[in-house]
Amino acid sequence: MKSKLFVPGTRPELFSKALDSAADGICLDLEDAVSEPRKDEARHTVRELLQGGSGRDTGKTLIVRINAMDTPHFEQDVLAVVQPGVHLINLPKPESAAQVRTAVAAIRRAEMANGVAKPVGLLLNIETPVALRNAAALALADARVVGLQLGLGDLFEPLGIARREPAAIQQAMFATRVAAGEAGVYAYDSAFADIRDAEGFRAEAMLSRRLGFLGKTCIHPSQVAIANEVFRPTDDEIAHAVKVIEATRDADAKGVGAYVVEGKMIDIPFVRRAHAIVASARSLGLLAD
Repeated sequence: MKSKLFVPGTRPELFSKALDSAADGICLDLEDAVSEPRKDEARHTVRELLQGGSGRDTGKTLIVRINAMDTPHFEQDVLAVVQPGVHLINLPKPESAAQVRTAVAAIRRAEMANGVAKPVGLLLNIETPVALRNAAALALADARVVGLQLGLGDLFEPLGIARREPAAIQQAMFATRVAAGEAGVYAYDSAFADIRDAEGFRAEAMLSRRLGFLGKTCIHPSQVAIANEVFRPTDDEIAHAVKVIEATRDADAKGVGAYVVEGKMIDIPFVRRAHAIVASARSLGLLAD
């Protein structure tokens, strides 16, 4: 999921456009993009879309961002949107493993009530100081957690940290990525609010890619193409990964533990990375089986 496009739950006229877009994932939003008086409306509108099944055959990852657990909307949101075809629930502001397990229990109840056969996963937002400190514990709280998503605006603004301060961004990204790595889940990058600054979006996406993030959140369709380009394996990366795998087969046959490919010493961590790049390239149709 190189790109994930947010769509407000109160904008049904945008649903089909988003589903037809080049985004890998669509996130229907019931939280920040919906004002308090329109929460019920958004919940109803998103539920109707999901029950209609129009997003199931698009090949996209279908996500719903619900309201946080300390709001009066959480239980109603979960019951409404845990429907067949939904892949992930995006949970804002979790701060403890117990909260994550409580959310999972609510999702299970909704699955039973709505006839959902395939378990729905959780994408957890890391957007408070407590969540950043506890990120690994949150990711390890339940097997349904598939990823951690960084929320830089929510994390920085209350602390008076400039949203575009490079040192702060890099530290928050690094901490989130390492926590996700400890749990064996992916890290996903934050939204970038300045729609007009395409180069700023690209620079931040490139930083998160270098730090091992899977993709980036998009709040406007114009950002999708940039995210798809940045998080795609480059031709050079694919070619080098193929050479590493080929060299590994030869080294294994000879009983060699470490060897050189294109001037670089290769051992197990580099081999694993090469296999991940090749798998990604194949899934994107960039490399034949």
